[in-house]
Amino acid sequence: MPAFRFKAVAPSGETVQGQMDAASIDEVIAKLHEQGNLPLEAVPADQAQGFSLAALFRSSGVSQKDVALFTQQLATLVGAGLPLDRSLLVLAELAESPRLKRLVDRVRDEVRGGISLSEALERQHGVFSRLYVNMVRAGELGGTLDHTLTRLSEYLERNQELKSSVVSALIYPCILLLLAGGALIFLLVYVIPNFMPLFEQLGGDLPILTQIVLAFANVLRYGWWAILLVVAGVAVFFQRQFADPVTRLTWDTRLLDLKWIGDLLTKIDTARLARTAGTLLKNGVPLLSALSISKNVLGNSALAEQVEIANKEVKTGGGLAHALAASKRFPRLALQMISVGEETGHLDDMLLRAADTYDREVRTTIDRLMAAFVPVMTILLAGFIAVIVISMVSAILSLNELVG
Repeated sequence: MPAFRFKAVAPSGETVQGQMDAASIDEVIAKLHEQGNLPLEAVPADQAQGFSLAALFRSSGVSQKDVALFTQQLATLVGAGLPLDRSLLVLAELAESPRLKRLVDRVRDEVRGGISLSEALERQHGVFSRLYVNMVRAGELGGTLDHTLTRLSEYLERNQELKSSVVSALIYPCILLLLAGGALIFLLVYVIPNFMPLFEQLGGDLPILTQIVLAFANVLRYGWWAILLVVAGVAVFFQRQFADPVTRLTWDTRLLDLKWIGDLLTKIDTARLARTAGTLLKNGVPLLSALSISKNVLGNSALAEQVEIANKEVKTGGGLAHALAASKRFPRLALQMISVGEETGHLDDMLLRAADTYDREVRTTIDRLMAAFVPVMTILLAGFIAVIVISMVSAILSLNELVG
C-alpha cells in the first residue's frame, strides 16, 4: 500500500504532519477528517507535489473571479431552495468560461457520486482554498450551507474590492512612472546624442553638469545591456532571499519598521486576519483552528509568526486580544475591538467590524499616499528635464563664449 505525507490542523489548533499508508490521497483526507483534523496537504511520500490547498487557483487556471462568481450564484440557487445537484447543473449551463464549466461539471459528478460538497471541492486539486473548503464543511455540518455560501461570497467580494481598490489607485502612478521614464530615456538616448558632434567640433571644456548628463546618456545608449543584467541580477537575488523563510522573515520585519509602508502593510494584513477569522468563527469553526487557517492568508511572514505565537497563548487559556497585543505589531483599535468581542461573547461580529474598519483605513491610506506621490513624481520629472535642458544650454553658452 502506498505511503503519503500529510499536514493538517488538529482540533487543538496545532499543525500536525506525518506519514500515512492508504490506497489513495482521498483515503488519507477521509482518515484525517475522521480524526477531527482539517487537511492542509497530502502528497505521495516519494513525490514533491500532489494534493495541496496552498496552490490556490494555479493548477486549473480558474481565477479568483471565477470562484467568486461560482460562489455567489451557488449561494443564490441553494438559498432559493433548489437541490444542490440541480443547482450545480444550472451553474454548469450558465458558465461562460470553459474552465469554470469544466470545474462545475467535475464538482457535480463528485456530488452525484455520493460525497459531500466540501469533499468534492477539496478534490479539485487546489482550486479552492482550505478556508473555503472548511467553511463549506462547517456549513454542511450545521445545516446552514446557504448562509455559509452567502458569507463566503461576501468574503470573496470584499477581498476582491480591496484588491481592486489597490490596483486602481496604482494605475495612474504606474502610467506616470512609465511616461516619465520614457521621456527621460528618449531625451538621453535620442536627443542629447545629437549635440555631441557639435560639442566635439567646437572643442573646449564642457561644464561639469553637461559632462555628467553626456556620460549618463552614453551609459544608456551603449550599456543598456549591462543595466538589464544588473536589474535581472537584483531581481533573482531578492527572489532567492524571499524564497528562504528565515531571510523572508527578516525582510518582512524590516518592512514593518518602515513608517509609511509598514503602517499600510499592517493595516492590510489586519483586515485580512480579522475578516478571515471572523468569517470562520461565524460558521462554527473553533477559534484555534480559525487562527491556524487565518495566519496563512497574511502576506507578511512577521505578522503571521505573531499570529502563530498568539494561537499558542490562546491554547493555554489566554485571550486573543492580549496575545496579539504582546507582539506590539497590531493596531490598538483592532485589539480593543477584539477585546470587546471577547468580553461580550461576539468575537466573530467584532472581527468582521474590525475588518470593515481597516478596509476603509487601507483605502484612505492608499488615496493619501497616491495624492502625495503624483505631485512628487511630477516635480521630479520636471526637475530631471530641467537639469538636462540647463546642462545643454550652459554648454552651448560656454562654447559660444569660447568661439567669440
